[in-house]
Amino acid sequence: MNQIRPILSTLTRHKSAVFILMLEVALTCAILCNAINLVRLRVDSINSPLGIDESALSLLGVSGIGNDANALALSRTDKEAIRAIPGVESVALVSQTPLQNGSWNSSFGLKPDDPGGRSNNATLYMGDDEMLRTFGTHIIRGRNFNPEEYLDIPDVAAQSSAIPRALIITEAFAKKMFPDSDALGKTLYLDTTPIPIVGIVDRLQRPGRDPSLESAQYSALLPFRMPFTMSPYIIRTKAGVNRGEVLKAAVAALQKNDAHRIIGDQKTFGELRDEYYAQQKAMIWLLSTVTLVLLMVTAFGIVGLASFWVQQRTKQIGVRRALGATKGDILRYFQTENFLIVTGGVILGMTMAFGINQLLMAQYELPRLPWPYLPIGAVVLWLLGQLAVLWPALRAASIPPATATRSV
Repeated sequence: MNQIRPILSTLTRHKSAVFILMLEVALTCAILCNAINLVRLRVDSINSPLGIDESALSLLGVSGIGNDANALALSRTDKEAIRAIPGVESVALVSQTPLQNGSWNSSFGLKPDDPGGRSNNATLYMGDDEMLRTFGTHIIRGRNFNPEEYLDIPDVAAQSSAIPRALIITEAFAKKMFPDSDALGKTLYLDTTPIPIVGIVDRLQRPGRDPSLESAQYSALLPFRMPFTMSPYIIRTKAGVNRGEVLKAAVAALQKNDAHRIIGDQKTFGELRDEYYAQQKAMIWLLSTVTLVLLMVTAFGIVGLASFWVQQRTKQIGVRRALGATKGDILRYFQTENFLIVTGGVILGMTMAFGINQLLMAQYELPRLPWPYLPIGAVVLWLLGQLAVLWPALRAASIPPATATRSV
C-alpha cells in the first residue's frame, strides 16, 4: 500500500497516456459485459424448449395448382395415406409452427371490442383433431377440443369469417389476461366474438419472437380443419424411425393421391431449428470474435504502454535496485500501477455498460443486463491487465543495479 501514493504521483505526470488506456479499458468493459449478455440470450434462444416434441416431428409443405374445390377432402385422404406409412404415429394440418419467421396473430380482449385494458396480441395455431397429439403439447388444465367444436375451413375467406367455438391458450397468456384468477372456463373476445377457454397448455412458443421475451409464449389454439393449401402437414414418427425415409414415403403417397401439386418443404424439425437459428449462431460467433479482438487490442495497449514506461524508467529502476529494491518490489510496482489504471477504466466501463444496456432495452426490447455480469467483466479485465503487464514488469525487474551507474 505504501507504493500507491508514488504510483499515483507518477501517473498524474502522464495524464494523456493514462486517460487513453483507461478509456480503452472502459470501452472494452462496456462492450464485454453487454456482449456476454447478448451471447447468453442467443444461446438461451437456441436451446429454448418450444412446447412441442421436436425430436419426433417433420414438416411437409404442399401447395395446389389453381383452385381446388376438394382440397379438404383430399387433405383427409392425404392424412390417411401418411398415417399408413410404417413408423408414423400421427399427422396433423396446422396453420404454422414455432420455427418460422412470420406468424398469424390476433388481439384478444376481456370484453367485446376491447382494444385496451389487459387485451393482448397472441399467435394463432389453427389445427385439426390431431394437432395437440402430433405436436406433443401437454394440456395442464382443462381438456382438448371436442369433435363438435371443430370447424371445416375450406379457404382463406372462410377462415376470416369463422367464429371459433372454443379456445386453448398457453399458461403465460392465461396469466397475462387473468393475473388474479384461473383462466380456465373464462371467456376471451375476438372483436365481438366470445370464445370460452377450455384448456391450458404448459407452453407453445410464438413464431418469430425472441424466446427471452414473455410475449414469446402468448399463443392460442383454435379448432379449425384447414386444407393442405393453407397449412403444412406435421408428421409425428415413432422413436427410432428414420424421419428422412418417412418424408420420402409421404411425398410418394401424396403424389399418388394427386400428382398435380407442388411439393414444398420436406424437413425434420431439427433441420428447421438449424435454419431458424442460423442467424443467431452467426451473431454469437460475431459477438465472440469482436469481444476477443477488443480484449487482444486492450492487452496490446497495456503491453505497449508498460514497455514504453520501462524503457523510460530504466535509470530510475536501476537506482531503486541499487538502493535495495528486490525484483519482487519492481514487479509489484508495475502490477499495482496497471491495476489502478484498469480499475479506473472498469469503473467508467461499468457506467457505460449500463448506459448501452438501457439503449438496447429501449430500441430492441432486450432484458436488463444482469448485475453479476459487471463484476465478471471487471475480473476479466483485471486478470487481462495483470497478464498483459507481466512481461514488461519482468523485464523491468531484471534490470541490474549497475544500470544506474552506467546511465550517469
